[in-house]
Amino acid sequence: MQYVAAPWRRAYVRNVHKMTECVFCRAKKTKDGKRSYVLYRGKHSFIILNKFPYLPGHLMIAPYRHAASYERSTNNESGEIAQLLKLVLKVLKRAYHPQGFNIGMNLGRSAGAGVADHFHLHIIPRWSGDSNFMPIVGRTKVVIEDLETTFGRLLPLFEKESRKR
Repeated sequence: MQYVAAPWRRAYVRNVHKMTECVFCRAKKTKDGKRSYVLYRGKHSFIILNKFPYLPGHLMIAPYRHAASYERSTNNESGEIAQLLKLVLKVLKRAYHPQGFNIGMNLGRSAGAGVADHFHLHIIPRWSGDSNFMPIVGRTKVVIEDLETTFGRLLPLFEKESRKR
């Protein structure tokens, strides 16, 4: 079997269980959206690029408050997350023209949550045939766009939408 290196994943794989600071709490404190990949800040939650995306445009919505339990979220938090989901779908449709979306939460480490103590919603645009042999054969995920390109493509659209609100 031939292996293709994916060195950018090393930091995540090695540190996912050793995180000393929550990635969402760190991002909410960072004022520079480009450095933290925060695309939009609401009153109770924010939209951020996934640093290790499954596909281009893989975004997450997280509350500012550090909380593991979605069912204990406030009505303001869950309500705003629902509204931001609508915004994300609108922007991703405009930017990428996907044929579908995967939307969901991994609540708890056993459910696959990389950050189990700060709940967040994943939104992943999908296209027919977007899966390929690399994850199965090469154990490597190929993403056709780097984070800076994705951020640069999406930020103007979120800024335009925020002016409308």
